Amino acid sequence: MGQDAEGVRRVQRCACMKRTTRETDITLTLNLDGSGKSDIHTGIGFFDHMLEGFAKHGFFDLTVQVNGDLHVDGHHTVEDTGIVLGQAIAQAAGDKAGICRYGFFMLPMDDALALSAVDLCGRPWLEFDCSFPTPVIGTLDSQLLREFFYAVSYSAAMNLHLKMLSGQNSHHMAEAMFKAFAKALDMATGYDERIDGVLSTKGSL
Repeated sequence: MGQDAEGVRRVQRCACMKRTTRETDITLTLNLDGSGKSDIHTGIGFFDHMLEGFAKHGFFDLTVQVNGDLHVDGHHTVEDTGIVLGQAIAQAAGDKAGICRYGFFMLPMDDALALSAVDLCGRPWLEFDCSFPTPVIGTLDSQLLREFFYAVSYSAAMNLHLKMLSGQNSHHMAEAMFKAFAKALDMATGYDERIDGVLSTKGSL
């Protein structure tokens, strides 16, 4: 069960998604009110590691099973996983009543310093300011990280800003980015006792 700022027990915010195309077959479950447990199998080891970090540091329970056309490359696997994760975030967040809506976090990891800011406003937008020094991290094409976050932001209908403030090691930079996003999303989906309905002058998000 989730718990708001007043200690009131709420129904856990969960989503179970399935997406099948000629390129990927994805099953994903997400619990926004979890404890950081994960079971990730995308076929790309470094990508699994990033999603595990996202779940752990956002306190989300996340399972991901992907069968993708990795004989082509990792593009469809990474992008489609982002699409499904974004859809799961949107579904689990529901009507967004009582949540903070905004979240931000600056996260260091050795040489890397990543900034993430989130607005669960119902409007998709991605600002991604990061140039990785290496083209490949493990077996993951580093260009695909932007594709992943673009897919998440548009499928979740969120504003997502990611900025690498410093960094020399591609692994550290990517990991700091995923963890910063997790912490920002955890803040944005958290409850605030002062919010009546949704945090918007329009009355809906």
